[in-house]
Amino acid sequence: MVCLKRCGVAVLAGVFGAAVVAAEPTPAPGPVASSAEELRAGVRDTALWLARGVDSWFGDKPFSDGGSVTEGRLGLSLLHRPDEDTVSVRFNARFRLPNLEDKAYVFVGRDNPREVVTDQPGAFTRTQRLQRETTEDTRFFAGVGVLLRESTDLRVGFRGGLKPYVQLRYKHPLVLDERRLAEFRQTFFWTLDDHLGSTTAMSVERAVHDDLAVRWLVSGTVTQASRRLGVSSILGAYQLFGDRRQLALELIATAEQRTGVGLTDYGVQARWQQPVHADWLVGEVLVGHFWPRANDTVPRDPGWAAGLTLTLHF
Repeated sequence: MVCLKRCGVAVLAGVFGAAVVAAEPTPAPGPVASSAEELRAGVRDTALWLARGVDSWFGDKPFSDGGSVTEGRLGLSLLHRPDEDTVSVRFNARFRLPNLEDKAYVFVGRDNPREVVTDQPGAFTRTQRLQRETTEDTRFFAGVGVLLRESTDLRVGFRGGLKPYVQLRYKHPLVLDERRLAEFRQTFFWTLDDHLGSTTAMSVERAVHDDLAVRWLVSGTVTQASRRLGVSSILGAYQLFGDRRQLALELIATAEQRTGVGLTDYGVQARWQQPVHADWLVGEVLVGHFWPRANDTVPRDPGWAAGLTLTLHF
């Protein structure tokens, strides 16, 4: 079994230890709290400035007449593997602009372009699966979305290099009974490279107790260019604690057609999530062990991985 480097574990443990102390009821030191508040205010002011500028392209109506910035997130992720350490930064925000129709919105961000275009569920992003991703692997993207119905929207966007893409997204939640919930998601997309593509996702969640739930999430993506179906699946148990803290244990598996192996990767990981400051700065620590194998020409390469993510919501 391959072990984590001691130095990497020490760094992550030290950072997470600081996060735990910051999340205790004892008030954070004045300068620390002040710096966090200033950072959040600066990020939000920048997003509002950008939203006002974009809104002015479409008309003369004041931004104060219904304009807003929602779903704003700025995330910093650190990944440690036995042979490398990587850093990635992600940014996402959604703008409601008065000079567009009531059902239209603008979205901007910096993220993994493949995950954005295929509309992968958050649990299947590279950072959440402890897969290597650097700042070079993320790109800026922007676009306009229109709400066709409450559960359906059409988005036209551009990712790094002004590459266009189109998405038609549908989401339908289902309440099976008082303890079981389900959700179906379907996204059709088009890009110059992929031509037509589709991502289908389904999740089923059951409450075991008031503070314990189990969930199964599966997602499949196929494109006209590759004609190879890729499937990802997560089965997890999620325990809630006080102060919005959560412990998760998850079994993860991925597969792809015409690779010669049943599973291209599988593993187990544990996640701990909690607020670090107020309720808008959230820390998450992940530790997992995985058995990847890209195809039948190479053996499996088991190994440990650990990650730390800080997400600022604005």
